[in-house]
Amino acid sequence: MPLNIVLAEDSPLLRDGLVSVVTRFGHRVSAAVGDADALIAAAHEHDPDIVITDVRMPPGNADDGLRAAVALRGHRPGLPILVLSQYIEQSYATHLLDLGSESGIGYLLKDRVSAVTHFASAVEQVAAGATVMDPEVVRQLLRRRQDPLRRLTPREREVLSLMAEGRSNAEIARDLYVTEAAVNKHVSSILQKLDLRLDGHGHRRVLAVLTYLRA
Repeated sequence: MPLNIVLAEDSPLLRDGLVSVVTRFGHRVSAAVGDADALIAAAHEHDPDIVITDVRMPPGNADDGLRAAVALRGHRPGLPILVLSQYIEQSYATHLLDLGSESGIGYLLKDRVSAVTHFASAVEQVAAGATVMDPEVVRQLLRRRQDPLRRLTPREREVLSLMAEGRSNAEIARDLYVTEAAVNKHVSSILQKLDLRLDGHGHRRVLAVLTYLRA
């Protein structure tokens, strides 16, 4: 179903590009604004299915977009939030994860927007309640936990990284050119070695992995 989207980006060129991408995939942009105050007003007015926002924007040109998203989440718990950033900031990823595990959370670098199919997929996944983190953020989080990860084989580390990006077992199998049965075996081994539980909710599996990685 088409999503009702409110997005915020202070660069007019990128803002128009984001609108073009999501509308190309059949979604509707109720408001496209250029500052954090306008984002809050637009989200209250249009009750979107998902908010897409830049981290840094007016009026403070600091992390105003992220703080606006947090405020909106406080007003409407469970509102799916996809944050875009020019640079990797682990603190932003941690802040998003601290918003809770019951609905969609996403953090992507702006470079990912150019891969329009993957970006549109990320928007839809987050709106559906999934957790999607940028691969570069995942790699940085992995580097912070090198000691526990020594128990994993190189292939298991590859699978773990893709798991944390929100990939399904079938998608991981396609990316790594292996069978889905092989991926299932790797996932079971990873969860056992890292003492993580697997349940029936894919986004909760991702959150479990990310929670471990940022601990």
